[in-house]
Amino acid sequence: MKIRREPMSKPKLERVASRDDRTLPIFAEIDGITKRIRQRAYELFRAHGLYDGGDLDDWLAAEREVCWPSAELRESEDEYQCSIALAGFDADDLTVTATPDEIIVKGEQRREGSGPEKAEAAAPEAETVHWSDFHYENVYRRIGLPGEIDVDNVGAEFKHGMLTITAPKVAKGEALEPREIAVSTAA
Repeated sequence: MKIRREPMSKPKLERVASRDDRTLPIFAEIDGITKRIRQRAYELFRAHGLYDGGDLDDWLAAEREVCWPSAELRESEDEYQCSIALAGFDADDLTVTATPDEIIVKGEQRREGSGPEKAEAAAPEAETVHWSDFHYENVYRRIGLPGEIDVDNVGAEFKHGMLTITAPKVAKGEALEPREIAVSTAA
């Protein structure tokens, strides 16, 4: 039996050398998302009464409701590895932005119009969707890193709905000088 392995897809990767460079549009988008999360967390907190101990749960619930997918951050001696669950997306839908101390992921599904006329055109005997929990909105995830990374060597791969980002650490005692770099798009 021969096992067929599919090649990993590469999402778009943007590298920002300086933490002070906030000119890419993703930074304004994340600020807006964070504001929506903060507002929703406050609404959840206020709804159940102002008791101590629920604020973190409210914040995490607000993140999930607004748009942040599940993620995990691992650290080894030489690098950070972040995994983000993005089922239903393709590599072309994803943009990863890396700065010296954070990683921002944006998933943007570009779908053509949908509706009964589109379904009928695709299949003459199309089924009727009575309800659906699927969302086709943008998703974002911002991961603050506990240490500095080498943005020039960050890599991202997408396979079976899981985005894996590898970010090498900056060697101890080595400081990266802020510099302009071209925003690259990995194919």
